[in-house]
This record gives sequence, structure tokens and C-alpha cells, in this order.
Amino acid sequence: MNRAILLGTGGIAVAFGMLAFGYLAGSQQVAIAEDARGGVMEMTDAQGLTRSDVEKIVREYLVANPDILVEMQDALEKKQKEEQKIAQLETINGAREEIFNSPYDAVVGNPEGKVTIVEFYDYNCGFCKRAFEDMLKLTADDTNLRFVLKEFPILGPDSQKAHVVSQALHRLMPEKYQEFHYQMMTNPGRASEATAMKVALSLGADEAKLREAMKDPAIGDVFDKAYDLANKLNVTGTPSYVVGNEVVFGAQGYELLAEKIKLAEACLANATC
Repeated sequence: MNRAILLGTGGIAVAFGMLAFGYLAGSQQVAIAEDARGGVMEMTDAQGLTRSDVEKIVREYLVANPDILVEMQDALEKKQKEEQKIAQLETINGAREEIFNSPYDAVVGNPEGKVTIVEFYDYNCGFCKRAFEDMLKLTADDTNLRFVLKEFPILGPDSQKAHVVSQALHRLMPEKYQEFHYQMMTNPGRASEATAMKVALSLGADEAKLREAMKDPAIGDVFDKAYDLANKLNVTGTPSYVVGNEVVFGAQGYELLAEKIKLAEACLANATC
């Protein structure tokens, strides 16, 4: 983390120096010294300052005023976050049906609820398993909450195969999906095709029909759409949530999610979203 900050501030310092030299070059007459073969040796301004002089001045200023690097880093991060939020909002507004109402996503809680929260999850995500209790409490406390489960298998081949079983079961036995999800999320071991199949069969699934449904290429398309949405929303890990017009990254806990849900409710009540 410290290295990332140093690299970031180092880049800012370089940019600052280039900006300073660019300012001098743009605001004053610049002389270009050439060697005997016509090659450019150095750039100087009308007062005789070379690029090296400017870099030295910038370095001395930054050493004497190191706090400016922190200020510049903070300003840069703030600007990037604002740009990210704008891009996320554009994606949410442009793909609402796919995000909130995909027929391939299971719904927990009230299917007719006014407020919807969407979770991107992976059955092998430890943080998702911890956040599972948050989902149970949120849907229990708010009977008007619609909780959408968007399958986002990103943690290796085992996850991919487990979620293929999951998708096949959802198509064949949607009424059993919530129990399937509960068992998968509370299973302490690693999720795989074998573990997912075991749960599905325990719920009464016909293995032959389930394996046939698993061959449907549309399942891969479902995952591709989830990856594409995640990329546009800047979702790179699980769990991540979309609630109202916001994206919430990581297992932030019940309190924060409940707060975001209330904001979404207020937004709908005031017709501001």
C-alpha cells in the first residue's frame, strides 16, 4: 500500500515538473541549442533556464513542501472517484433491466419489493459467506426488500463449475434455489461441481436432467453478461452490491447496507432516482 502511494506521488511529482517546464516553455521565448550535426542538445528559456534547472527548482520546492504531494494525491483520488461514480451511474441507468431484473438471477426476500439490492457473489468467496448473514437479516427486517443474487464466478474453475450447477438448478427447480443457495453459502468447504451436485440432488433434483441442463451454452452467456456488467461498474471482487444508484464494494456489513437501502427508499419516495 505504501509503495502504491509512493508510486502515485512520484508520478504526480513528475507531472508537476513537466507542467512547470511546459509553463515556462509556453509563457517565455524558448531557445534550442544544436550541436554541430543539428541535433537538439538542450532547451532553454529566454532567461537561460534549462530543463535541468526547472527540475532542480521543482525538486527543491517539493522537498521543502512535501505536504503538497499528499494534497495532490488526495485531489487526484477524489477526482477519480467522482469520475468512477459518474461512469457507474451511466451504466446503472443504461442497464437497469439487466442489473435488477435479469430472468437468470434468483430473488430472495419480497419479489415485489419496491427497493432492490443486487449482490455479485461467488460460492468460493469467504467474504460472501460472511456477508450471507447480512442478507438474511436485511430481508428479515425489511419485508419490502427485494434481494437479487447475481452469480459472478471469478475464483477459479471450481467456482465456474459450481455455478453452472447452480444455474441449471435455478432453471429446473427455481422453488428450490433459495435452499440450495443457503446450503452452498453455509458449507465450510470449497465449492465445486461435486459439492453443488450433492446439494442439488439432496433437494430432489434429477441428476440426468440436471446434467443435461448444465450443457446449455446460455449459462456461459449469463456469466459473460455478469462479467461485462461488473467491468462497467468497476466491480473486481466479491461481494459487491448495487443498491439504488450506488455500487458498494466488499462485505461492508449490515449497518452500511441498511443505510444504503434507506437512501434508495427515500430516493424512490421523492422520485429523485
